Amino acid sequence: MLHLWLIPAFPLAGFLANGLVGRRASKAAVNLIAIGSVVLSLLWVLKTLAALGPLEHTHIERYFTWFQSGDLRVGFDLAVDRLTAVMLLVVTSVGLLIHIYAIGYMSHEGGYYRFFAYFNLFMFFMLLLVMAANFLLMFVGWEGVGLCSYLLIGFYFLRHSATTAGNKAFIVNRIGDYGFTLAVFLIFLGFGSLDFETVFAAAAGRPVETSAGALTLIGLLLLAGAAGKSAQIPLYVWLPDAMEGPTPVSALIHAATMVTAGVYMIARCAPLYTRAPLALDVVALVGLATAVLAAIIGLAQTDIKKVFAYSTVSQLGYMFLGLGSGAYSAGIFHLVTHAFFKALLFLGAGSVIHALSGEQDLRRMGGLRKHTPVTFVTILCAAVAIAGVPPFSGFHSKDAILLAAHHHAPWMYWAGVATAGLTAFYVFRAVFLAFFGTYRGPHHPHESPAVMTLPLAALALLSLAGGYFNVPRWLEPMFPPAEGAHDALLVYISVAAAAAGISLAWLMYVARPGLADRLAGRLGWLYRLVYNKFFVDEIYDRALVRPCVEGSSAVLWRGVDAGLIDGAVNQVGMKARDAGSVLRLIQSGSIRSYAAWVLWGSVLALAALVLSRGAR
Repeated sequence: MLHLWLIPAFPLAGFLANGLVGRRASKAAVNLIAIGSVVLSLLWVLKTLAALGPLEHTHIERYFTWFQSGDLRVGFDLAVDRLTAVMLLVVTSVGLLIHIYAIGYMSHEGGYYRFFAYFNLFMFFMLLLVMAANFLLMFVGWEGVGLCSYLLIGFYFLRHSATTAGNKAFIVNRIGDYGFTLAVFLIFLGFGSLDFETVFAAAAGRPVETSAGALTLIGLLLLAGAAGKSAQIPLYVWLPDAMEGPTPVSALIHAATMVTAGVYMIARCAPLYTRAPLALDVVALVGLATAVLAAIIGLAQTDIKKVFAYSTVSQLGYMFLGLGSGAYSAGIFHLVTHAFFKALLFLGAGSVIHALSGEQDLRRMGGLRKHTPVTFVTILCAAVAIAGVPPFSGFHSKDAILLAAHHHAPWMYWAGVATAGLTAFYVFRAVFLAFFGTYRGPHHPHESPAVMTLPLAALALLSLAGGYFNVPRWLEPMFPPAEGAHDALLVYISVAAAAAGISLAWLMYVARPGLADRLAGRLGWLYRLVYNKFFVDEIYDRALVRPCVEGSSAVLWRGVDAGLIDGAVNQVGMKARDAGSVLRLIQSGSIRSYAAWVLWGSVLALAALVLSRGAR
């Protein structure tokens, strides 16, 4: 036994230690506990993978029966296969770099111990999610990362915008989780088990559904859960608002934990989706639509973190496009490379914000490459990676997805190429606005300390070279091979789109800096539509949020709660009070009055007795 339970147990121990005694401990002690727990987890992952070797088969450790009811047994069972190995390495390594960075970024913030306790708890639940050997234990990790996102997005709880964003993330994810829950029920009804091994083996013996059936319904419900966690249409609206949390939180959510959960879950359920091609087509369509929409919105955002937030939504859409095209390995490959360059983009943005004393508006930046050279170089590494510039990491994973999409449906390839061009444009737009031209802000920029820049440097190396980790080759035994051959022309086209996006950004924001404003003025309402994110939040507010709030207020509160429940209780009290008002009249305190009441009572009792005997 390799004691897999220790991998998530170390961060859990860090959470308990800092949560219980961190208030009274020094920052150095808090750092030692928080960082040390993640280091131990990473080391145990490496030890485990070294012991397991090539992972030709899934390694499962069954610890105890969580509960049993009839034929249903749900155990606390953990498993490691090739997909789990990839996720464990990403979560622990990138998570560790973000933890180290947070030491510098959060050094002057209140609630320091609380922040790192939540950070460790986040790691615990994510590791539990990817190591679970059954759907129910996965769901525990699934809900746990949702809880931690709520706690960390709303970390600055004295700010109304932060608590509102935390609530929004929590509620929107509950909508998706409802679909996940229904899918788990249907899986048990259809297969009599919740263990991955049993369910997937049974699914392999079923025919491919040519029309909508039970597997298609399960796939769509799982997609609803994945759309919530991984911010896909229509449940993507929580992720941009999640920027209200501290920047290390944004990096952890966007790169190593929560938003990757949906992508991982669909890849894990590949045996179900391969027999439900209709559900798989919906996965691809949702992913492509999300990628395009978010990329368009990212073109006009002025908050540096919002730009990168919509970039995450768009890149997650790419991953869903890869999964939906049957290229599961390519989707996970992009998850890995995205973890590197997106963590770098957010931590780089945090370094810029730190340098400018909290400023996030790109319009108040400029010329920062002279003041923050390390931050500039590292963010540039992330920018060329996400833009798909060869030979850097994003180029390898993005083009693997686009080639699969071309075989699945050529029009999806062309939409993906257009999105690649938009991606290159909006990312380099942010780079040029922040680091080129003249400085436009009121603060005095300064470079971040080494505890922040060293993780940036490590992530920069991963962003540049991570494409050579050949994740698809490693995952080949787990997934059916993606159809379609390598086509050099298609690759050249996607690279040309990226080059065009970068060139256009250079023209509009460096060579002719006034061109962008003039173009925005000419576009008029169209620019405002994009700048205001197509008013999706406002539409949701009018169509869903307000009717729910007003309906709850008018019907559930005033009608049911105040009118029916409180009314019934109040009526009982009022009747008792009225009866008491009558009865208290006989409580005069006069002995003569009491004697008269006794006399009259006796007379009435005797009269009743006589009348009853006479009636007989």
